[in-house]
Amino acid sequence: MEENRWIASIQAHEEVAEGLGIRFSAGNLAKQAGGAVTVQLGETAVLVTVTAAPKVSPEQDYFPLGVEYREKFCAAGRFPGGYIRREGRPSEKEILTARLCDRPLRPLFPKGFRNEVQVVGLLLAADLANEPDVLMVNGASAALLCSDIPWAGPIGCVRIGEVNGEFIVNPSNKELYDSCLDLLYVGNDRHMLMIEGSADQIPEQRFAEALEFAQEQIQPILAAQRRLTEKVSRPKKNFTIFAAPEKIVAYCRKRFSQELAAAVRLPEKLEREEAVTQIRERAILAVGEEFGGDILPHNTVSMAFEELQEELHRLAILKEGRRADGRAVDELRPIRCEAGFLPRTHGISLFQRGETQAMVSLTLGTSRDAPALDGIPGGTNEKSFILHYNFPPFSVGRTGRFSTPGRREVGHGALAERSLLPVIPDAETFSYSIRLVSEILESNGSSSMATVCGGTLALMDAGVPILDPVSGISVGLVTERDSGGEILRHVLLTDIIDSEDHFGDMDFKIAGTAAGITGFQLDLKIPGLPLAIAREAIERNGRARAKILEIMRNTLPAARSELRPWAPHMQQLQIPADKIGALIGPGGKNIKRIAEETGAQIDVNQDNSGRVAVFATSQESMDAAVREIEQMNSSIEVGKTYRGIVRGIKEFGAFVECLPGKEGLVHVSELADGRVENVEDICKVGDEMVVCCVGVDDKGRVRLSRRAALCAARGVPYESRQQSSRPTERHNAPSGRDFHQREPQRREWTGGGDRDRRPFRGASDGRPSDRGRGGDRWGGDRRRGGRSNEDYD
Repeated sequence: MEENRWIASIQAHEEVAEGLGIRFSAGNLAKQAGGAVTVQLGETAVLVTVTAAPKVSPEQDYFPLGVEYREKFCAAGRFPGGYIRREGRPSEKEILTARLCDRPLRPLFPKGFRNEVQVVGLLLAADLANEPDVLMVNGASAALLCSDIPWAGPIGCVRIGEVNGEFIVNPSNKELYDSCLDLLYVGNDRHMLMIEGSADQIPEQRFAEALEFAQEQIQPILAAQRRLTEKVSRPKKNFTIFAAPEKIVAYCRKRFSQELAAAVRLPEKLEREEAVTQIRERAILAVGEEFGGDILPHNTVSMAFEELQEELHRLAILKEGRRADGRAVDELRPIRCEAGFLPRTHGISLFQRGETQAMVSLTLGTSRDAPALDGIPGGTNEKSFILHYNFPPFSVGRTGRFSTPGRREVGHGALAERSLLPVIPDAETFSYSIRLVSEILESNGSSSMATVCGGTLALMDAGVPILDPVSGISVGLVTERDSGGEILRHVLLTDIIDSEDHFGDMDFKIAGTAAGITGFQLDLKIPGLPLAIAREAIERNGRARAKILEIMRNTLPAARSELRPWAPHMQQLQIPADKIGALIGPGGKNIKRIAEETGAQIDVNQDNSGRVAVFATSQESMDAAVREIEQMNSSIEVGKTYRGIVRGIKEFGAFVECLPGKEGLVHVSELADGRVENVEDICKVGDEMVVCCVGVDDKGRVRLSRRAALCAARGVPYESRQQSSRPTERHNAPSGRDFHQREPQRREWTGGGDRDRRPFRGASDGRPSDRGRGGDRWGGDRRRGGRSNEDYD
């Protein structure tokens, strides 16, 4: 639309992807970068720049591609939080967007290209409707295509949703909320390069149809990038391509290939790595002696060995169907599952597949434990299900820095989280916040999918009523291609290990239930995957997932019927919507008082439906809180006995609060058996008094009697006395009114004061309440917004 061309107005050139509304513009911004392009959809815009380092470090033996993405609050017209009012470290969403962009770019750089390349994306404007991650990928592709850096693009990226059975291209945040599919698809002219996303148990066939639909939709994006490149592209520079000299490769092949072939077939990972390392060290010495000092033996031999290992791995699979650990190409590694083996945790599981081992623990919390999301481009602002993934260095037999989670941990955790989210019950069914923590104790391939399986078992062990168990597995690929890059033949590998991931062509992770797919992620090392092979991999994955589900069900057939002892228990109540304000009280006084005195936490649903969730770590605390809430929503009834608190004294009687916020008048003639001259001779404000309701008039004013309660306790009949004449003031007494609506000088109930005051007793049941007791409090230290260390002690 014309009104949305504002970013293009400051650029020299513009191209539009027909039918999608995505605008590419370049020419005036960031002109000193190797390439710079602005991409806009609606009123969301991202500037993407790419730059390559002119030189390569002598010891550098890898390709350093760095992708950074940043969202600034000014893009949405907001101030950042925090004391300094400045953006801090990258958010999880920024990290995931950068990873999303990195993965399809990487395989399209020339093999042997070692110059550092940095891709930087900046969110310029956010309309809260269109997600910028799609723009980041398309902008990086266009910037590389227009730059002086060699790269085999372009690529196109779209998001596909499905609403009411129809696929939608680049759905808005509102449409995505109603969609049963969130597919991020990246491809080139012919093939797919990367996919990522989640689905609500979508059938495999429908998922394949979504991939085909997405491939069609990226074509206008590719065409627009090419048109822009014709206007603003720079000549490609000549960069040095690094490769092991053929004579070194030939020498290593002749001297060490047989020995190396035996080493790479050793069944255990650490044994295999050690054997290869020893052969490499001997080869470095041999090459140095053979060719002298005119080369760099260490890096050169390392490159030669890398090439030789890849050749041996791939040929064994393509020609013999033999994998490094001896399995068939469609065979799973041995699987072992356990659940419920640790105390105190709310849910715990161990999932082991071959040499990959994940221990997943679960913690249940309340709505206050759900993290708030400060989404600048829009979307949800809170999530009640989170999964954290940790990958310590000992899991692969190494030492290393132990610090905050890196990009890999964030990405793997996000994949597992979105794979499990579709089976998490809604808040009406299960009002808890849920946190899963996956500790990878051992790793040799696809630990994120082990986290999915272990996470399912932990949820079931905790008693979470999930819709269906979820399992996941990765499928790999080895191809043989001609000189033009066309695939001549291929072999799919079920349950790949690290070496098959490293030397193979694909890592295609899919998680799902027996009904369909819930999460997926595809990474390639080749420049494109035909959809026919993708369909075959999806089918292979489905068969493997079914086998894993069967093993998991043998361990834990269904979610446990009860929560574990140390988990917070929850009970849902329904109160009239017009009583919500009374429950909360002025400034939250009532609800805070109940939480402090019962040790429970009370969450009132914010949709004004009247749904209330009570969380407590003991049954006594739960009963006390439920009783309080029920009493606040009940009325004083004639004939029932109450243990109340004296709230006010007049010369004609005492006002007694029988239920929270509800009181009545005990006339002076009903305070005792004999004559009472002065009310304060019997009671004082704050005293506890047992009274019986003897009447409610047509105006709702409640008449109470202490004398009637005494008669009932002694087992003697009660007779009402004719009240003597009193000043007319007594006829206007505010008995029966809401306590908080009395005259201002009357003291309100607060959480403080009268710490030795005993609590209410329920209607005529004679049981003491445990309000005011010490011990566990589910709410914890509210000043810190979390629970204290004593919550479960």
